[in-house]
Amino acid sequence: MPVAEETRRPVKDGHKNKQGIEATMNVAVRSHATTNQASEHFDVLIVGAGISGIGSAYHLTKQLPGTSFVILETQATFGGTWITHRYPGIRSDSDLHTFGYSFKPWVGPPIATAEEILAYMNEVIAENDLERHIRYKHKINSASWSSEQNLWTIEAMTTDTGEAKTFTANFLWMCQGYYRHSEGYTPEWKGMDRFKGRIVHPQTWPDDIDLAGKKVVVIGSGATAATLVPNIADQCAHVTMLQRSPTYFRLGRNAIEIAEELRRLQVDEAWIHEIVRRKILFEQDAFTKLCVSKPEQVKKELIGQISAVLGPDYDVETHFTPSYRPWRQRIAFVPDADLFKGIASGKASVVTDEIECFVENGIQLKSGKLLEADIIVTATGFNLAALGDIAFEIDGKPLAFGDTVTYRGMMFTGVPNMVWVFGYFRASWTLRVDLVADFVCRLLGHMRGKGARKVEVSLRPEDHNMPILPWIDPENFNPGYMMRNMNLLPKRGDKPEWQHSQDYWTEKDEIPKTDLDDRAFVYG
Repeated sequence: MPVAEETRRPVKDGHKNKQGIEATMNVAVRSHATTNQASEHFDVLIVGAGISGIGSAYHLTKQLPGTSFVILETQATFGGTWITHRYPGIRSDSDLHTFGYSFKPWVGPPIATAEEILAYMNEVIAENDLERHIRYKHKINSASWSSEQNLWTIEAMTTDTGEAKTFTANFLWMCQGYYRHSEGYTPEWKGMDRFKGRIVHPQTWPDDIDLAGKKVVVIGSGATAATLVPNIADQCAHVTMLQRSPTYFRLGRNAIEIAEELRRLQVDEAWIHEIVRRKILFEQDAFTKLCVSKPEQVKKELIGQISAVLGPDYDVETHFTPSYRPWRQRIAFVPDADLFKGIASGKASVVTDEIECFVENGIQLKSGKLLEADIIVTATGFNLAALGDIAFEIDGKPLAFGDTVTYRGMMFTGVPNMVWVFGYFRASWTLRVDLVADFVCRLLGHMRGKGARKVEVSLRPEDHNMPILPWIDPENFNPGYMMRNMNLLPKRGDKPEWQHSQDYWTEKDEIPKTDLDDRAFVYG
């Protein structure tokens, strides 16, 4: 539990710290009596101890020291995605030089295992004394805002004892991600109950599964399937990746040459981290722009890499040539071409077809072919959970999140004192964690300087004729998990400040320059 402090410390960012006012950043942890039980009060409540929550907590301690805060985490430990997913070979599909935090150098291979990422996060927690702020096994059921008190009330329950817990907070920092951790998305196929084998989803990978000598079919073609297939190919009799349509992959060594060279020269790791991050981000920006300006050229290069591994006789046109332009869906990086080496060796194969139905011994395809299987893995994506399946209320009225309009994908019209961390698809998620954290700390400091206890965003008079559009343009980016549940997400406008642009290279300059006294921000 955070240690109560009786004195305020200077606020960074140049904002004056007004003494003697009942401001947002009230540093002491207080107990309040409610009709049910005592509640604990914090200046800030962070939801989730994954990559976003831990990074946000770090920035809060460094930029607004003395701020009382708590992190509530449903799982028994930190890690989020990297604890939820336990399937063989689980690894990042972003490089850790940019997926890692800006403030802590990454010293391992760019594509890292879950174990390596968890070890890195553990170091961040230990080095910055964050463990005492985290409450594990705390599942949040509801969050209610009171304009009369300018306060959030959060009702939670401990997952091991079932004990009800109540917290109050001035500010809510949503770092829980965007998908339901308890279950993955599996479509309903005809005849699934007839299948005599085992059906598993990678998100809930069972500890007791035995792959030895089994025929395994992995349904899907994204990063999960591309990771899982080569990592189980040696364990089972044969593994088949069954896909409805192809997706794009990038191939390369799991190493960064400039990082290796700088280490040989004994350059400080902090310098290496910054240099490599800048190099990767520069190259990613150029690649993203090329995908838009010269999509056919990029397509040819990406598919050419695969052909080079699989050989001239492999049907790359059918199995690895997508119908859409590059970057309309996330492109997974395949380190050392392990997926394609597994296919070339004959231990793994790819079938591009649609499912007619499940049968007792496998999957009947629409082409008429029977795909035999002992185990079927549904690597078919996530269930979107925009607000972590938490019941939200604003002044007693349920929050219809899909009716709000987003401010830069962080704040939402009509929702006071709350920020949501939603990362990037075309760049590392964590890049936005750092950006949003800087923004939140600056906003909280600004509120303190103004003596404000409440802030929300609102459409300005000049926005009244602005078109209100879906959260993301499907022509720009259209993964299935978002398309299935777009109605759950907030709306966007056609102005940069009223949308989540997915463009890190623009946002890294625009968000730090946000005018916090713009009419979009309403203080109280």
